[in-house]
Amino acid sequence: MTDFTSFSALRSACLDLPSGYPAASAAVAQREAVLTKPPGSLGRLEELVGWLAHWQGHAPPRLQRVEILVFAGNHGVAGRGVSAYPAAVTAQMVANFAVGGAAINQLARTAGAQLRIIPLALDRPTADFTQAPALAEEEFLATVTEGYNAVSPACDLLGLGEMGIGNTTAAAAISAALFGGGGARWAGRGTGVDEEGLARKRQAIDEALARHAAVLREPLAVAAALGGRELAAILGATLAARRRRIPVVLDGFVCTAAVAPLSKLRADTLGHALSSHVSAEAGHRMLLDELGLRPLLDFDMRLGEASGAALAVLVLRAALACHTGMATFAEAGVSDKPAADDATAAAAS
Repeated sequence: MTDFTSFSALRSACLDLPSGYPAASAAVAQREAVLTKPPGSLGRLEELVGWLAHWQGHAPPRLQRVEILVFAGNHGVAGRGVSAYPAAVTAQMVANFAVGGAAINQLARTAGAQLRIIPLALDRPTADFTQAPALAEEEFLATVTEGYNAVSPACDLLGLGEMGIGNTTAAAAISAALFGGGGARWAGRGTGVDEEGLARKRQAIDEALARHAAVLREPLAVAAALGGRELAAILGATLAARRRRIPVVLDGFVCTAAVAPLSKLRADTLGHALSSHVSAEAGHRMLLDELGLRPLLDFDMRLGEASGAALAVLVLRAALACHTGMATFAEAGVSDKPAADDATAAAAS
């Protein structure tokens, strides 16, 4: 079990990261080159198998144990009317997850993934970050630690998601703090706020940036001051996965904003992370561009709760099935030479 007791200790862990296994991804590429298809014709499906192998160290990679973690937290800033739903919905949705009634329950089951829901002090919302840091250093570090320790070392693939009324405001504030611009650039409609709600959201972000201006150059302090418990836990889980060489599938805007401080600390931190989709939330595509992450899907989704991550697992399973199930040219008795090469060889003989 890991316990981060200071920003310094956490920062050190964020900077001391293992690399992947290039020999495993090279072995995948060698097999892809002799499968019964034109070279590269499966596009990103081929890249995805190589990515899995690179971080797992297995060729072929495996998807026997896929886990999806959904962290839930409440936000003090929700009291400023930045969401179309009341804060009580967070706990209500956690209860719905528990009985299998949410979208993620159906998607995780279909994807063959073990789903775990982790509520984080839902009875204690974070502070309103326009008035104080959302989380004090001690609680932020404790929550990062909880997320870190939630990751099973035996996991083949980890999907991450969240639930928390008000958390797109936190995500937009973190994005603005790390990459510039205020509420007007980063705030979107989240759960569906009207024009007045959107204006309140933008104002809350701008007020928070002004109040916490002194810490905006420190990514971990930004995550504590402007984030929330579920975002801190996602940061911790993503860090744990990198340090244990477990590939990660991120969900939408909130999930991406939660891990953005890791990338600001060390640019290659998210090499083990796949962006499952680009959501309909206004700032998500901009944030993915800032982080150099290429989304796998674009379905206009904006639900959260790891729904996009679960869909991406299905694509990864399809990619792996092609890699392991297809015959090679030699096995199938199919010529691996283009017609022009055959004609040249015939002329030469």
